[in-house]
Amino acid sequence: MLPASDPLRIRPATREDIAAITAIYQHAVRHGTASFELDPPPEAEMERRFEALVTGGHPYLVAARGDRVLGYAYAGPYRPRAAYRSTVEDSIYLAPEAQGQGIGGRLLSELIEAATTAGFRQMIGVIGDSGNAASIRLHEALGFHRVGVFEKVGWKHGRWLDCVLMQRALGAGSDAPPAAG
Repeated sequence: MLPASDPLRIRPATREDIAAITAIYQHAVRHGTASFELDPPPEAEMERRFEALVTGGHPYLVAARGDRVLGYAYAGPYRPRAAYRSTVEDSIYLAPEAQGQGIGGRLLSELIEAATTAGFRQMIGVIGDSGNAASIRLHEALGFHRVGVFEKVGWKHGRWLDCVLMQRALGAGSDAPPAAG
């Protein structure tokens, strides 16, 4: 557990956060199943991804206590085709020592709000590994419902992994056409 002497702040990510974001993601790639990447990308690639998302109008947040980034979350394009432009996929990663403290819930809650404000209408959670009960519970607690499971579609850490698909409406959802754009 981390000392709570400094309050946790959720704020937009900046270029200055990229080194910490990279370290968190590299650990997740090496040791976890949330990402199906096998080789952790270097900092320059993480910066390129950050720039593409922010330039594209997608929210990218960090959770920080003092100067320490404990986790990050972003809403990126769900798929590249134009008809999907109002749908985003969420991604949340936490430093190992920050897990189990409610930080993921704070990040996802604020990410939902930021994506709604940005005009997106649907958010998709693609959860690597159907055994990732914490991520599934987190998404359910914030209004996502399970829409399907791709069974045994990824091979990592010597085993087959599922992808659990979860979905949540944002703002007016599908009750109105998407914003122009």
